[in-house]
Amino acid sequence: MFLAFGFGSGLSPKAPGTVGTLAAIPIWLLLTQLSAPLYWGLVLIAVIAGIYICGSAAKKLGVHDHSGIVWDEFVGFWIAMPFMPSQGWSLLWGFALFRFFDIVKPWPIGWLDKKVHGGLGIMLDDIVAGLFAAAVGVGIGYLDYL
Repeated sequence: MFLAFGFGSGLSPKAPGTVGTLAAIPIWLLLTQLSAPLYWGLVLIAVIAGIYICGSAAKKLGVHDHSGIVWDEFVGFWIAMPFMPSQGWSLLWGFALFRFFDIVKPWPIGWLDKKVHGGLGIMLDDIVAGLFAAAVGVGIGYLDYL
């Protein structure tokens, strides 16, 4: 439960997903010190562990995707961040883009959120939100390059 609730950040009475994403930043700063293969290896472990962690917490709570479960936000944010433009604003871009896609849930994110259940369902919509944020980050970086 401690991991599912993002070290307690998911207990925030207001915007637990946003607070959970904020709590993921210090860990991301540590992860950035690693080589790319090690970074992605740990993110993959976090995804696989997250399926179990989130699914187990949801079962204990009796709620499919309780708002306090924020491990999925941690992982989605970590997926998005390496693709943000390398400038002083990259953290803000990554945070804002990930939260936008996680909140708005454009297709297929919203569909995945409704149709895929259990720990995989809890994780999958945030993984895809992270990938969408990453794609926009690459686009921003490309435009900045021009």
